[in-house]
Amino acid sequence: MTEQALRLDEAELRGLLDGRWAHVREQARDVLRGELFAPVHGLSVEEHRARTLAQLEALAKSGLPTYGFPESVGGRGDVGASVVGFEMMVNDLSLMVKMGVQWGLFGGAISALGTERHHTEYLPDVMSLELPGCFAMTETGHGSDVQSLRTTATYDPGAEEFVVHTPDESARKDYIGNAARDGRMAVVFAQLNADGEEHGVHALMVPIRDGRGEPMPGVRIGDCGVKAGLNGVDNGRLEFDHVRVPRANLLNRYGDVAPDGTYSSPIESKNRRFFTMLGTLVRGRISVAGGSGTATKAALAIAVRYGDTRRQFGRPGTDGEPEREVRVLDYLAHQRKLLPALARTYALHFAQEELVTRLHDLSLSSEHDDRAQRELESRAAGLKAVATWHATRTIQMCREACGGAGYMAENRIPQLKADSDIFTTFEGDNTVLMQQLTKSLLTNFQDSFGDLDQLGLVRFMAGKVFETVIERTAAIPLIDRLVAAAPGRGEEAGLYNRGWQLELLEDREKHVVEGLAARLRRSGKDGNDAFETFNRAQDHVLTAGRAHMDRVVLEAFVAGIDRCGDTSTAKLLNRLCDLYVMSVVEEDRAWFLEHERLSTNRAKAVTQAVNDLCRGLRPYAVQLVDVFGLRDEWLSAPIALGAEHARQGDPAPGRG
Repeated sequence: MTEQALRLDEAELRGLLDGRWAHVREQARDVLRGELFAPVHGLSVEEHRARTLAQLEALAKSGLPTYGFPESVGGRGDVGASVVGFEMMVNDLSLMVKMGVQWGLFGGAISALGTERHHTEYLPDVMSLELPGCFAMTETGHGSDVQSLRTTATYDPGAEEFVVHTPDESARKDYIGNAARDGRMAVVFAQLNADGEEHGVHALMVPIRDGRGEPMPGVRIGDCGVKAGLNGVDNGRLEFDHVRVPRANLLNRYGDVAPDGTYSSPIESKNRRFFTMLGTLVRGRISVAGGSGTATKAALAIAVRYGDTRRQFGRPGTDGEPEREVRVLDYLAHQRKLLPALARTYALHFAQEELVTRLHDLSLSSEHDDRAQRELESRAAGLKAVATWHATRTIQMCREACGGAGYMAENRIPQLKADSDIFTTFEGDNTVLMQQLTKSLLTNFQDSFGDLDQLGLVRFMAGKVFETVIERTAAIPLIDRLVAAAPGRGEEAGLYNRGWQLELLEDREKHVVEGLAARLRRSGKDGNDAFETFNRAQDHVLTAGRAHMDRVVLEAFVAGIDRCGDTSTAKLLNRLCDLYVMSVVEEDRAWFLEHERLSTNRAKAVTQAVNDLCRGLRPYAVQLVDVFGLRDEWLSAPIALGAEHARQGDPAPGRG
């Protein structure tokens, strides 16, 4: 593909990427400066933990943590801003995670699951860091299967207290951030027993340390020790030996216990109550998706800048003159390492922005919309999975693209790699999340969604005449118009026709989901039990989830480009979007060929298009990473701050 030279308006693109909460991003850029927030390496675990706590204390004074809390207790009631603030903590992912534990998980659980009395009593001290806390959900024997947690909270009506107990080692709370060193209170998720009946998982406020930092009676605290990364976060283990807490410590928005032990809830179904409670905590999952995106941007910024200055091998006939050696980013193989990943990172950025907007707008709604909440939860599950997988894959590729320099601790990539690796499994294991997403696609967001276990899902599918209805995600009139104008799937459709691209990914999603539904229906009717039916189709389940997310992310990218006010910059973003689509299709060429969506010649043309797009975007690569607005002091990588960049000046907004 030949492309007339385009001009990238960096201010326009920076504004587009900063989006609705640009003021929060700018505030973070102003706050995260100076020696305290500069990335460091080589610290001991204790040194790193102490430094992270000092950073957290400084953040508490900045006002950033107040965004996500109710105005009634001194917060700002801006959930979207709180997620964006979390995303910006790329200077040290330990700080990002510890911030998320304190103000996202611990404070967020009190806010979402508690009532006004809990908000008044606890949230001001949570925001100020006077009350450092933990989110104690995961157990040694149960991670993703939260509904089967074994910690118990048994009500004693005589004392009007709950007795919180760890029945065995597998019920020990494990990997709990803030537990090993700094936390004084924990939101503990436990099986609630009252009036002789079990009422499912609920959350309670349980003190774990006294004012001197000593464990409370009956509380045993362990230290998870050195991890592969995030060693500034004090992950620990908690065990409870018949620990008593007042009845008022139950976070009782969705379930309450009267003084005499009578249980009541506004939601009658135990399953629906459980899923509703967990759904209120979706902000953490969305935050992880955004945080992994920022880590990916940092790695790409380092690798692209380095590739633009590092020279290797001379062109034929240059007699090995050093100044005539080729910049490694001029090699197509190097472009293929980094530029498709950069295109996907942009695509995921716009998908994240759309998801945060949905979360924020839903939080402001005066009436609960069950369907919208389910859609948000399933979308959050899918985006968290694809964004964190992308981060892991891309950061490793950036390490390789920087050779030995990329392996040096001073160049940040090893730390980004180590710190972000856990993102694929915390706040939900990615494989489980993709299954959750696909389940929602199969049930088409029916009211029964929250009550369907594997057996229920199989029975549901057995009786359903299935036809996939594509749920539009963004800029609905724009997407509909582009698809309607598509020339069809034939050879006459241009590879760069946006309507054809959208229709191609829609068609794949529809085919895969309908095929999965038919497979589950056949297996169930053949007499296989629910576990075998679902287990035998897990490959298909994961494929369906990925196909859905590829389409959703493309729609978000298209909608984002439509908001760009500068024509030349929008054209460049369209080329980047083309690269995203072509690389997605190239990765799954086998499916498109097997299902006759592409001919052999067409599949070869897709590969050629990736090559052409990489070459066409190469001159803009450095600008495309600079407009992320990641300060040089956050990147803190000598290879990203080479002499050639210094000679060229520092034109990128937000750098320095």
